[in-house]
Amino acid sequence: MFQFQKIINVALSLALGFGLATSSASAQAQASGKTELLWLGQAGFKIKTPGGKTIVIDPWLTGGPKTPAPYKTDIAALGKVDLLLVTHAHVDHIGDAPAIAKTQNTVLYGPADMVTPLITLGILPANLGHRFNKTGHVTPLPGIKVTAVQAEHSSLLVHHNPATGKNESHPAGEAVGYIIQMENGFKIWHMGDTGLFGDMKFIYDRYKPDLVLIPIGGNFTMDPEDAAFGMKTWIPAKSVIPMHFGSNPLTKGTSAEFVEAMKGANTKVIVMTEGQTVEF
Repeated sequence: MFQFQKIINVALSLALGFGLATSSASAQAQASGKTELLWLGQAGFKIKTPGGKTIVIDPWLTGGPKTPAPYKTDIAALGKVDLLLVTHAHVDHIGDAPAIAKTQNTVLYGPADMVTPLITLGILPANLGHRFNKTGHVTPLPGIKVTAVQAEHSSLLVHHNPATGKNESHPAGEAVGYIIQMENGFKIWHMGDTGLFGDMKFIYDRYKPDLVLIPIGGNFTMDPEDAAFGMKTWIPAKSVIPMHFGSNPLTKGTSAEFVEAMKGANTKVIVMTEGQTVEF
C-alpha cells in the first residue's frame, strides 16, 4: 500500500511539474511575443496580440473608400475576432462593428451612451454590448486590459429606421480613446478622433503607452501640425502611427506633413499604407 501511494505521489508530482512547465513556457512565449497591427483604413486596425488573440477597433470596412481587399467586400475575411472596440458612433468608426458582433457572437465594447442606443434601437442584442466610460477599464480577455480615456470630439449615431425608410440621428454620448495593454505589457493608445487637449500629457504620464495611433486629417480632428505639437510637447512615446487621413476630402492632412512636423522628436514615426502590417 505504501509503495502504491508512493507511485501515485511521484506521478502527481510529474504531472504538476509538467503543468507548471507548460504554463511557464506559455507565459514566456507571450512575454517575448510580438504585437501585430494591420491597418484597415481610416481609424480601423486589426491587432494580433502576443497571446494570439485578435482585437478589431473602429472597423469601417464595407463603406470605407480605402479599405484594403478582401475586407472591403467580406467582413468574414477578418477571421475570428476575440475583442471588438469602437471609439464613437460616427459612421467611419462604428462602421461594420454591429454586424461583426452579431455574426461572430462577439461583444462590442464602447462608450456607455453609444452602446445603449445601439441596444434600444435594436441594432445590437443586449448580450453583445458592454458599456464603460472614461477612466473605466475592462479585462475582456486573459492578460488584456483596456482603459477608456478622454478624446475631444463629438458622437452621433445615424440609424436607418426600417419602419419609416428614413435616417434618424440619435445622441451617442462622448467619444473616447483607448489604452490597450497586451499580455506582455506592451501598450497602445488608440486616440480615436480627437483635437488637442492638455490632458494628453496626463494620459501619457499615467498609462505610459509604447505606441500611439493618432489622427492627423484635420477639419474633424487634429491636423498634422497639431498632432505633432501634441506628440512633441506632451507624449514622448517610443512610436507613433498617423491615421484618419485620406479617406475624406475634408481631411486633407497628409503623412508627409506629419513626418515633417515631427522632425526633432525622439519618437519614431511609422507611416503605414492601408493593408500593411507592422510588428512591435
